[in-house]
Amino acid sequence: MEMGEKMNKEALVVCSDKSTGIGITVWDLETGEQLLHIPTCAAAPHGLFCLRNQFIVASQSNRHGSFGGGSIFIWPLNKPQSPLRSYTLEAMGPISCTKDGLYIAGGAPSGNAYLWEVTSGRLLRTWHAHHKSLKCMVFSDDDSLLIFGCTDGIISVWSMISLVDVEDSGSSPSLLYYSSEHKSSITGLVTMSAGARSIFISSSLDGTCKVWELVSGRHLQTLVYPMSVTAIALHPLERLLFSGSVDGNIFVNVLGIGAVEDCFVTTEDQAFVLKVHNESITALTFSGFHLISASEDFTFCLWDTINRVVLRRFNNRKGAVTNMVLIKQSSLFPISNHQRVTHQFQVSLLQKYPQPSNPGKGMATFLSFPASHSKPPPTHFHGNNLLDHLISGSEQEEQTPAMLQTKLEKIIDDRLWVTSMTKHVMEISKHLQCRLLDMMQCRLLCNPYEPDSSPKKKRHKIQSQNQTPTEQSQ
Repeated sequence: MEMGEKMNKEALVVCSDKSTGIGITVWDLETGEQLLHIPTCAAAPHGLFCLRNQFIVASQSNRHGSFGGGSIFIWPLNKPQSPLRSYTLEAMGPISCTKDGLYIAGGAPSGNAYLWEVTSGRLLRTWHAHHKSLKCMVFSDDDSLLIFGCTDGIISVWSMISLVDVEDSGSSPSLLYYSSEHKSSITGLVTMSAGARSIFISSSLDGTCKVWELVSGRHLQTLVYPMSVTAIALHPLERLLFSGSVDGNIFVNVLGIGAVEDCFVTTEDQAFVLKVHNESITALTFSGFHLISASEDFTFCLWDTINRVVLRRFNNRKGAVTNMVLIKQSSLFPISNHQRVTHQFQVSLLQKYPQPSNPGKGMATFLSFPASHSKPPPTHFHGNNLLDHLISGSEQEEQTPAMLQTKLEKIIDDRLWVTSMTKHVMEISKHLQCRLLDMMQCRLLCNPYEPDSSPKKKRHKIQSQNQTPTEQSQ
């Protein structure tokens, strides 16, 4: 195999929530070979993700519940070693990160939500997102919105602009909107673009999947199934929704999203079904155009969805797979010292408690906050606090080329953060403007001019009511 093809190959990272002894396993999907095993991990459902294709991040399941304290582990992929262990105030359930890897969000069984800045490890905000347990979360494609799904079927949407505002970190962030259409626990959230508008799709144990307009929260479509839906995934190109059910079946529906204005219902009769698993589907994802399904029957399968056949079946005898993440196999290769300095993303220990903000600063991404930790982080996990220390030390001594290079990298990182936040603000502004124009057009089309509602008619009616019967007859 050529080196270029090997660099582009994907590997599948899987783990379970049953026991820490099962750990994390990395599989070669093409050969079925086990590439890497990381011991001591049991991640909650939706509690595993890959950070910038360089780190695996997992929230550790806690048998003592939310109030026993929790932890988030971070492993570097290209250098197997002990993870960076961050201990949280309460046990974390679902966790996720922005596409640029700048922020990590976590949700707890208590309904509390947490937001960290990755490079500094700073806990930017904690807030009570809901009074029930948070089960899953997802960021919008442009990272401007954060969506939570809860055990009682509530979906809440929050603006990242308000969440990362350090000057307003003492107050509760404003909720953009919420929905209570689902009647049971939310089991999955995915986002996609449909033409000029962004949408997201939710699945629930009430046996439905619902399609929503992201900015306004308008309900667009409902798909009804005969069983509870436990996991969902979207085809990367076609508008196909794959919905795994509690009986092991996987339903495939075409999403009717376009110029349709009214929400409508699609039944399971309009779907075809993939059948191979004997028990509930626990996770779904895509590798290229191939679907990967995991089940409580201790197996996960690679599908050819066009011909509806299983290409490869994997057995995970130690426990059912509840989390799946795809990575590039090239991320497992060792890197040189030069590549480590120039390309390695910097992460820090995540703070357990929020620290007082600096009122002289603005948004969190512009801060260089000196995080305090009980133990110094390993040398390969660096934050802005270390960069500031090196730069301040170089100002007192002779500035070597290495120090100047470090300072230049920090300036470039700060500018990238500024550009990212500017993009978020512009995207939100564009979505709001489009939604305002749509509402104005809809009002003009749906409320035609009615002569009876003119001011003259209203004044005439009022005068007629005030006249006596004799005056009216005259």
